[in-house]
Amino acid sequence: MTATPAGRRVLVTGAARGIGAATARRLHQRGYRLALAGLEPERLGQVAADCGGAPWYECDVGDREQVDAAVATAADMLGGLDVVIANAGVAAQLPLAGGDPSIFERTVRVNLLGTYYTLRAAAPHIAHPGGYALAVASLAAALHPPLLGAYSASKAAVEALADTLRIELHATGARVGVAYFAKIDTDMTARGFGTAAARRLPDLPGTRVAPIDAAVGAIERGVARRSRRVIAPGWVAAVLPVRALAQRIVDVGARRGLPRTLAIARSEHAPLTTTQPR
Repeated sequence: MTATPAGRRVLVTGAARGIGAATARRLHQRGYRLALAGLEPERLGQVAADCGGAPWYECDVGDREQVDAAVATAADMLGGLDVVIANAGVAAQLPLAGGDPSIFERTVRVNLLGTYYTLRAAAPHIAHPGGYALAVASLAAALHPPLLGAYSASKAAVEALADTLRIELHATGARVGVAYFAKIDTDMTARGFGTAAARRLPDLPGTRVAPIDAAVGAIERGVARRSRRVIAPGWVAAVLPVRALAQRIVDVGARRGLPRTLAIARSEHAPLTTTQPR
């Protein structure tokens, strides 16, 4: 089924900047009705203004009560929900041996628990013919490079959540998709890969940065078609079916100079790409 945009009601998390903000603006231009959730209220309010005065909610997706309230209020303001885009996420480099365990815990809190809380709260609202949930994972759900153990683990778990929800909602007529993006030109990419350690990593599959429009266009098409997979850039589609072989290439390719790179990463204490509430 391909749904027409006009009047469809969409909730986007992580909408203050990056892919979330750009997607919200694009969907508003196409005639969707938006509700937005995220941190950074000044930025979020500006995105909402750009989306025709869309309702918005300052929401820490790692807090289940806040997510429940934001989703319920969004559904009430829009008169229901047709689409939820669970986009909120963070990243930070983390050597698994010798790195700061709080980075792992905070990454899982936002990326995994935040996605679970969002899908859990939105599922009853989108569980109807034409309903759609999109969980934004990453190519890191399939390929797992050094320094991104926390991010890769959380995004692989996001993929698993969406696969499970797809089965559970099938009888309602709703559909569930997973977004697999390589490096996209966003603040997250600039901050997450702008460290001295990350700059030392050799070129690996997915290290070339793609323009943000590639991801936004893919999401727009995915929402319209209620796609099972949303992919950007296009070459990612060829990697997913051979992820085991591609992981072997990453394993071998990342070894050059890695001990020194890990030592630098342990000393950098890189923060999460989005500051989190205490």
